[in-house]
Amino acid sequence: MKKVKVPTLETDRLILRMWERRDAAQLYEYAKDPDVGPNAGWKPHANVGESRMIIDTLFRVNETWAIVEKESGKVVGSIGFEPDKYRPGVSSREMGYSLAKDCWGKGYMTEAVARLIQYAFETLKLQVLMIRTSETNLRSQRVIEKSGFKYEGTLRRAYRMYDGRIREVRCYSMLKEEYFKSC
Repeated sequence: MKKVKVPTLETDRLILRMWERRDAAQLYEYAKDPDVGPNAGWKPHANVGESRMIIDTLFRVNETWAIVEKESGKVVGSIGFEPDKYRPGVSSREMGYSLAKDCWGKGYMTEAVARLIQYAFETLKLQVLMIRTSETNLRSQRVIEKSGFKYEGTLRRAYRMYDGRIREVRCYSMLKEEYFKSC
């Protein structure tokens, strides 16, 4: 698989950088938590080897950044883009993210999302940025709404979870002109 190079981005408290294989232990530390992955639709990681495989086969081949606390140098989450399968032929990406439970409530994800929104519209020149979350992931919904995304609707029975359950997903988007109007 071809590795995708992502630029290093910064915020006041965070560094968003390319994932490295040596990050596997830190990824495992937060991704093994049953309160983290299932909210995003993926199973908790079973071991460091699984986390390394995710870095190699998912993060390093897609536009995915490691979220690193500047103060501690610790990897505390991930954020990235993938193709927007609902808008083929449109300059659009879907954003996704996860964050270590001990970092919830600190505003880190809102800060990282704001930086990626800026990158999406100012550097990548996207027309649309979209994001989906589950009906029950209220923390993610709050980040999405605080970040200025508009609710588009709920897709019923739209996402198969790692355990076979099928769930609904709430869809949100931000248009290029909405972003620039808010600047």
